[in-house]
Amino acid sequence: MMIPTYVSADQAVKYVQSGDRVFIHGSAATPVHLVKALQNRHWELKNVELISITTLGDVDFNNPVHHKSFFFNSLFVSGATRSVVNSDYGDYVPIFLSQIPQLIKSGQMPVDVAMVQVSPPDAHGFCSLGTSVDIARAVVDTARYVIAQVNPNMPRTHGDGFVHVSKFDALVWHESDLPEVDYSLNAKPAVVQIGENVASLIEDGATLQVGIGAIPDQVLKNLTHHKNLGLHTEMLSDGVIPLIENGVINNSLKKLNRGKSVTSFMVGTRRLYDFVNDNPAVRVMDIGYVNDTSIIRQNQKVTAINSALELDLTGQVCADSLGTYQYSGIGGQMDFIHGASLSEGGKPIIALPSVTSKGESRIVPFLREGAGVVTTRGHIHWVVTEYGMVDLFGKSLKQRARELISIAHPDHREALEKAFCERFGSYQRPAVTSLSERVFHP
Repeated sequence: MMIPTYVSADQAVKYVQSGDRVFIHGSAATPVHLVKALQNRHWELKNVELISITTLGDVDFNNPVHHKSFFFNSLFVSGATRSVVNSDYGDYVPIFLSQIPQLIKSGQMPVDVAMVQVSPPDAHGFCSLGTSVDIARAVVDTARYVIAQVNPNMPRTHGDGFVHVSKFDALVWHESDLPEVDYSLNAKPAVVQIGENVASLIEDGATLQVGIGAIPDQVLKNLTHHKNLGLHTEMLSDGVIPLIENGVINNSLKKLNRGKSVTSFMVGTRRLYDFVNDNPAVRVMDIGYVNDTSIIRQNQKVTAINSALELDLTGQVCADSLGTYQYSGIGGQMDFIHGASLSEGGKPIIALPSVTSKGESRIVPFLREGAGVVTTRGHIHWVVTEYGMVDLFGKSLKQRARELISIAHPDHREALEKAFCERFGSYQRPAVTSLSERVFHP
């Protein structure tokens, strides 16, 4: 094996020149040490475009001192980038996560410099992209220059993330803890109930897609008695660990990657990062593969669990914006909602609390002006709140409006019924007339 040569972060980021487009590795793999070194060059750089999906860690992209030097063009908006993306110094690209590798590799969004965080090279000289292969694989393969922050705390994951040290133009050794996120504590009663409701829809032998957050965590806690579950998910969190260790998730019935849990990136606690380290039962793959509907649909009973900011009475799902304010992104919701709907026995699920933290209804007559539709009313199937579960697939506008009102918060049902009458005429509460039109309530 060639012996790698390490340089300082300040020296490595000199590859970045004014006018360049720079990719920042995302989620738990955010190379904070490199980002800060780049930001320290703000006085000599101009018109540097930064692109990334979710970023974590101690990074400040909204510091006014950086505005004249850096423009943050986000492919998915997170807490660290939300302010700058909604300012004059940033923007957002609406795109399915599954198609970002295509955007990069086609040359429509070429990357000049990629900054990634990797595990130390193994005996054969291969580093791992670790917790986030996602879009980073495509970027590393095509960027003009690749700078790697080498961190012994980055897990060596199996799958598509291996990169030989010869691919890197600069290596920076920097040992630091990875960012940790834990949603397992202090779940609100509504979220606990939603978790139970969603879990009741999951069948033995299903292939799961779950994200990170309080609702997915509660769903997973209610699956301990299920059998032969599979995992093919955009992202991974701590909640899957006990299910894999206890054999609930064994991937034995999947048609693709049988015996393997598949993900594209992960965010959690150190327990998760240690669990996936050199674990051949977990494959961390390119997002263009993981989120491809033609791949997703091949597994049976794909149950995709996603959330929303608000939902109108016709079934349109807004999951990325609060009116015109860009809050998150399209991400992989539509990839999995559509993929699950094409899977034999699949169930696409939108799960959300009935009200916001301010008590406002999330089920609304109309989406806010300027709000983005992530999942269309033609793609919607199951909707779950703490007040019940309804299947909107194949339902008319009036039918689905009635059923959504039935699982809205009781304090808001009268106003929603009034909005129904103004739009459709007289309101009649939903009646159970056939199995296909059943509305389930806990």
